[in-house]
Amino acid sequence: MEWVILLIVALLLFGGSRLAGIGKGTGRAIREFKEETSGLRDGDKKAVESGAESVSRVEQKTEAEIQAERNL
Repeated sequence: MEWVILLIVALLLFGGSRLAGIGKGTGRAIREFKEETSGLRDGDKKAVESGAESVSRVEQKTEAEIQAERNL
């Protein structure tokens, strides 16, 4: 019941068009936030993948150095 009263008061204070604009702006803000957070997650995945590639390169280099030392 309290929500209904609050909605009626908000409608009287702001008017229907202004409330619609507020809802539209809020929806846009939420959508942008979701897009940015998903972009951050994708960036984290890429960073992890590039880190794994770097580790494998170092391991390969280390193995090559060990074999070179054995050949000496």
